[in-house]
Amino acid sequence: MKTSRTAPAKPARKAPAKTASSKTSSSKTASSKRAPRKGATTRAPVSSSGTGAVIRGAGQSKNPRLRESLKSVAAATVTQPVKLAKGLQRAGAELLSVVRGRSTIAPAPGDRRFDDSTWRDSAVYRRLMQGHLALARESHRLAGDLGLAPRDEARARMALGIVADTLAPTNTLLGNPAAIKRTLETSGRNLASGVLNLVRDWRHNGGLPAMVDVSKFKVGGNLAVTAGDVIYRNPQLELIQYQPQTPTVHGTPLFIVPPQINKYYVWDLAPGRSLIEFLVQQGFSVYVVSWFNPRASEAAWGLEDYVLALEDAMRVTREISRSPQMHVLGACSGGITSAALLAYLAAKKVDWARSLTLLVSILDIDGIADSSMGLFANLETLEIARTLSGARGVLEGKDLAKVFAWLRPNDLIWNYWVNNYLMGQAPPTFDVLYWNADTTRLPARLHTDFLALLESNAFAQAGGITLGGKALDLATVRCDSYILAGRTDHITPWEGCYQTRRLLGGRSDFVLNASGHVQSIVNPPGNKKSSFVVNDGAHDSPQAFEQNATAHEGSWWPHLAQWLAGRSDADKRAPRQAGSSRHPALCAAPGTYVMARG
Repeated sequence: MKTSRTAPAKPARKAPAKTASSKTSSSKTASSKRAPRKGATTRAPVSSSGTGAVIRGAGQSKNPRLRESLKSVAAATVTQPVKLAKGLQRAGAELLSVVRGRSTIAPAPGDRRFDDSTWRDSAVYRRLMQGHLALARESHRLAGDLGLAPRDEARARMALGIVADTLAPTNTLLGNPAAIKRTLETSGRNLASGVLNLVRDWRHNGGLPAMVDVSKFKVGGNLAVTAGDVIYRNPQLELIQYQPQTPTVHGTPLFIVPPQINKYYVWDLAPGRSLIEFLVQQGFSVYVVSWFNPRASEAAWGLEDYVLALEDAMRVTREISRSPQMHVLGACSGGITSAALLAYLAAKKVDWARSLTLLVSILDIDGIADSSMGLFANLETLEIARTLSGARGVLEGKDLAKVFAWLRPNDLIWNYWVNNYLMGQAPPTFDVLYWNADTTRLPARLHTDFLALLESNAFAQAGGITLGGKALDLATVRCDSYILAGRTDHITPWEGCYQTRRLLGGRSDFVLNASGHVQSIVNPPGNKKSSFVVNDGAHDSPQAFEQNATAHEGSWWPHLAQWLAGRSDADKRAPRQAGSSRHPALCAAPGTYVMARG
């Protein structure tokens, strides 16, 4: 039976305000323009306005554009020569200390560029390393001394960081002792291999060093292999029903919404590393959405189109499972869409959700948008890429990957530059990296909607979003929620994920995993390094959560399974076949949409 819980008191929220309609799109939605794909179900638009999602405050962000920020930085350096001079003086003094061998500057913990013992044992290389680190540190400090606005300061630090990472001595052969050693050991064969790798990456990876050896993986071969069937298809998505692996299943099914920016099989990587496989083995009926990879003709697909497509998929799940409610799980941008979906259903007085699970998803950015470099990078990535999607109709996943890579060049570019070209080695063979490289496209409208949601913080405002003519309020989502964040997640900082608790109307249980963004999802049992913390007591802030929190070793997956089972209806016999007479199986998992390349 459904567990009944009393919701804690929530902070007062502003009442919904009337929202002005945005300008009517010059073109109809792409889904109404083109013929449906084989097996797809068409859906008539239901929006009362026909304009898609209306987001209060969209286009009214007070944050300056990149060009204005760079102008502000240039003006600050010119108008504050004293601060600039002091910065140069500090840098000069530190460099003099380096030359004299008196500097104590050292790489930050976790900076693996300088792991080779030569950086410590050789006076020349030690001074080279310390000189680079000194200049990088002082330039970073100078950006904070100029009195810039928070967004301008973050952009200045970003630009200076890119320059510093690019100029690191480890990116060159003579400045990298490990590469020199390998060259001597292989009689230069590593450099020949590096040239071949460079040519291949230039031709097939857009000029960036490859992060993974893609030849070692195949979707449906050694990835996404949990047995299941596609039982529904519409223009935006395929719905996969997974075959049960237990005689009985919990009475309430799971409905999983993956991010639109990547493919669904992060939930179903290799056997033993698949959350879907794990949940099926725990007796759950699992249904997963696999998004269609949009083309320029689908440029007009926005948040509303995706929410309505999910509503259709939920309706099918109810019919096949014969369950009036389901557990809804969403991650990252899929979590954003899931929250909008449940708020939209609540506005229609439709109660289809037994619970909501949000993994590494931020809905409220208030108070952290300027302080978090990770969230800033998300905003900046979307902002820089806006022109690309606007010009082409879709944002190519590979273009978004490039932009984001240059926002973290040390980790996502130069690390692989050294491995592939200086060391002459093949890229790593790792399933998560393959999934990350298997990109998808984003429609221009959805891209714009996501950016508007972040910039306007619309979810934090009752009525801040209107879908299908319905003003949304997350406080009306009164089912229990399970919110998971990653302590080392630099994309969706855990403090921001925690804030979702104050937006939702039901009881929220918060779980803090020890890993980063993707590793928090792919966190199978058996990993001795895994751990998470919970706090069953009262808390209303990230700081209060950490006080008296209880630490648990191992994966959070069993914890989630137990949480969901306690909120599920009584067990029933597992279905003998996929689908129903109305919705028969169309093809085997992983389906067809996931096969389209970005």
